[in-house]
Amino acid sequence: MVHHWQQVLSDHWGITAALTPLNGEYDQNFLAQGEHDYVMKIMRPDCQASFIDLQCRALEHIRTQAPDVHVPAVCRSIRGDMFLAVADEGGAERLVWVIERLPGKTFAEFKPRTDGLMFDVGRAVGQMGLALSGFAHPALERDFKWNLMQSDWILDCLDMVEGHDRRALLDCIVAEFSAVLPLLRDLPNVAIHNDVNDYNILVRGSLSEPPRVSGLIDLGDMCAGPRICDLAITCAYMVLGQENPEKALQSVVAGYHSIWPLTEADVDLLWPLLRMRLAVSVVNSALMASEYPDDPYVVISQKPAWQFLENPSVSGDLIKARLRAACGLPVTGAAPRILSWLDHQRGQFAPVVGKPLDGMAMRSLSVERSVIPRDPFAAETEAMADGQSSENIWLGYYGEPRLIYTGPAFQTGPWKASNRRTVHLGIDVFCVSGTQVFAPVPATVHSVENCCGRPGQGGVVVLRHETPDGDPFFTLYGHLDPEVCGRLKAGQQIKEGEAFARLGDAAQCGGWHPHVHFQLILSTEGIAEHWPGAADPDELGLWGALSPNPAALLNLPDADMVYQPADKTKLLAERARCFGENLRLSYADPVMLLRGWRHHLFDEWGRPYLDAYNNVPHVGHAHPRIQAVAADQLLRMNSNTRYLHPAQVAFAEKITSKLPESLSVCFFVNSGSEANELALRLARAASGGRDMVTPDHGYHGNTTGAIDLSAYKFNAKGGIGQSDWVHLVEVADDYRGRHRREDPDRAEKYAAQVDKALAAIADRGGKLAGFIAETFPSVGGQIIPPKGYLAKVYARIRSAGGICIADEVQTGLGRLGDYYFGFEQQGAVPDIVVLGKPIGNGHPLGVVVTTREIADAFARGPEFFSTFGGSTLSCRIGKEVLDIVDDEGLMKNAQHMGTQLLAGLRTMAERHPLIGDVRGFGLFIGVDLVTDRNSRTPATQAANYVKNRLREHRVLIGCEGPADNILKIRPPLTVDDQAVDMILILLDQVLDEAENLCGKTGYPPTPVFNR
Repeated sequence: MVHHWQQVLSDHWGITAALTPLNGEYDQNFLAQGEHDYVMKIMRPDCQASFIDLQCRALEHIRTQAPDVHVPAVCRSIRGDMFLAVADEGGAERLVWVIERLPGKTFAEFKPRTDGLMFDVGRAVGQMGLALSGFAHPALERDFKWNLMQSDWILDCLDMVEGHDRRALLDCIVAEFSAVLPLLRDLPNVAIHNDVNDYNILVRGSLSEPPRVSGLIDLGDMCAGPRICDLAITCAYMVLGQENPEKALQSVVAGYHSIWPLTEADVDLLWPLLRMRLAVSVVNSALMASEYPDDPYVVISQKPAWQFLENPSVSGDLIKARLRAACGLPVTGAAPRILSWLDHQRGQFAPVVGKPLDGMAMRSLSVERSVIPRDPFAAETEAMADGQSSENIWLGYYGEPRLIYTGPAFQTGPWKASNRRTVHLGIDVFCVSGTQVFAPVPATVHSVENCCGRPGQGGVVVLRHETPDGDPFFTLYGHLDPEVCGRLKAGQQIKEGEAFARLGDAAQCGGWHPHVHFQLILSTEGIAEHWPGAADPDELGLWGALSPNPAALLNLPDADMVYQPADKTKLLAERARCFGENLRLSYADPVMLLRGWRHHLFDEWGRPYLDAYNNVPHVGHAHPRIQAVAADQLLRMNSNTRYLHPAQVAFAEKITSKLPESLSVCFFVNSGSEANELALRLARAASGGRDMVTPDHGYHGNTTGAIDLSAYKFNAKGGIGQSDWVHLVEVADDYRGRHRREDPDRAEKYAAQVDKALAAIADRGGKLAGFIAETFPSVGGQIIPPKGYLAKVYARIRSAGGICIADEVQTGLGRLGDYYFGFEQQGAVPDIVVLGKPIGNGHPLGVVVTTREIADAFARGPEFFSTFGGSTLSCRIGKEVLDIVDDEGLMKNAQHMGTQLLAGLRTMAERHPLIGDVRGFGLFIGVDLVTDRNSRTPATQAANYVKNRLREHRVLIGCEGPADNILKIRPPLTVDDQAVDMILILLDQVLDEAENLCGKTGYPPTPVFNR
């Protein structure tokens, strides 16, 4: 059979190609691969020529009218025909046509399905629809089951669906469709694709390029109908299998609207049409199941549609407003009129708390300007009322992102770092408890509720008002004295300026200082009795439109009441102006971080991030004990080591208590860079030499001497190159180095490279000063040298008269879980230990600890002094960090969480070919990504993709190694089970995406055509 059609393709189209069968519902399709790739379509014997003519002419029309729309070109025959009637092997006449094969995977096979891709789907469908709006053909008038305008045929088949609840659901969907059908019939009919499903969309993307639609295919269900039907059908498929179907839906609709603008009436039709298309799909599947009872696929194919239709979290009542907001349209037809009336009446409304509010002080509770609450995951009632006892009125901003909303009701995902509702949707008026609250305009009580059971809400009253034109709107008053619930009832009339409630006290309002939360609501549809007073910043387009700034009702200017957060775009531009180009930002989309707590960080909108990267906040961000110590010392004085102070000795004794007995003398400096610079001076003073041996790709800081020791810097592009006194040895990497884990002598072989360095020093007439290494090389790729390596190196260095320096900035102070310092794992004792940033937990602090003999040799030189190194403030902070590690059991936590995380990563490696190696101790972890496990070629692009996608999912990690292909995971030592689970689950998901993009998951490279 294949040979026959190959000959037909050659004879009639002049194409020589190998044919591979493709899936098809009714017809025989072949992928034709040769100099160019095509799809050969052999139609069923009873196929009408008009049906093929319709598709061919539509494709040519689209390509002519909208060249940017990616649809396949029709390949005309040698004679110029769009299609031909050709005899098959049995002699039956078949209509045959050929189209070009477009690049990409089907949407069904593609990952990731980002918001940007969803927008592009809508955009592509809008472009195609706009092009087809000028296309006409007699065959467009079709009577068939997939014509959405004719979908009420399912009414007679609902009994085929099993389950009373499901049949009731379908009855409801059909009723909603029937209600809008007259509106649909009044809309103009145009040519529509009618089946933009997940197998008829082709997508291209890569590790470095965002996914985009590369083709729309299969016009086999084309018909005439209102254009909104085409968008609704597309949306019906795009929401299936989505973690957040509403977000996916609004992205598709917004993309379509950007090309072919929708009206409010169009948008309002989408939800009933979308659900009706899915109803047709499940009823059709039920009919097929009765016809083919032994085919399990029929049942499986229904599952995503039912999952969506039965999903209780999808709020159909809010969809209209959500989609209108996504398109920048008024959320209700009355919204523009209401807002115009309110603006016109500004200054004439009755005062809500009985006195004018203009000129009152504003106070910010924002992420940027406030530290309330200290713990953004737990309500702190004392802090809420702190400093707020004045009888003076003051106001809180509308649209302000706050971290005070800490309850589970404000979280919108499973993790602490998931989205949460942070943006205030009202204006707060702070007064003394008992202050009366007045209606600004005549009102009817809509609802009264005692919400004292919900954190910080007290009594809540919602009033209904009308404009002179009869447009209803609502005002909400929160944090009231709950006694109002016994006086007001729904339906009760309230006059303008009439007192109807009073403010509750702190005990009634969750610890808050007495105030009224005043909110304007334009529509209650879909809100029911769950009145959101704060919004997820990523949903502010919807909730800001439903609850706009209520300043007019308070007789205040809008601009004065709206919080203005830091502008990230502006800040980026100002940063570029103020700083050098080689001061880099992390992530393709930089993140602005303004608050932190333990192992979480918060951006300018209060979005939380899991910090799985920053080792500087060793005991967690914003630790209250460190803040208290710093504040206490700054109240006293802050001096230096020229003066006696108990804190200096206390800090030194705490450090040396963790070290071998020989390491007993401390020097305090300002950073790890300065500490390594000082260590170099100590080594030279004690040895009388100058030359240093160090592993390749090491990093020891950014001072002149530290840069000279850091191959990571001096060998980088634009680096200064290797100094003659620096001698490099290979990193003892037993995964991708020359001596690997299967070699039992690898530690000795790597250590033996020091002998060559020592010989090179002798050859140049130099003298050895010492050896310096990150105990476990971090920028080199989170390397764990083979056990015993460092002891063998130290023995060689010491026998040559050198000093052994352990740079423990990355690995010290309990991070490794099983070991307080990395050199302990190696069975070695250094002569000098360098400690840096984690010991200050963000305060600039570095420490050098050495032997008495080396310190004495150094003391024979000039006086050593650091103005800020060893300040009283630094000493107290440094000791407090070490005390916290002990008191809170953070070393044990690092061991426990690290074991859990490493086990999960190693299990993950079994199913992800991108993972070449997982290594680490405690919370010092590297995941080596490779394009091929045999060659171990670094997967640099994949690592960059994973890092940036995890950032989008609110997990911060880094990339290291000479090829930047090692995922670097080194969170604060406070991480917990939930944090570990979040890292593992999301990394698994993102690796799946990366492997899909680089073709490692077995997905076929050719698209599947379902017609």
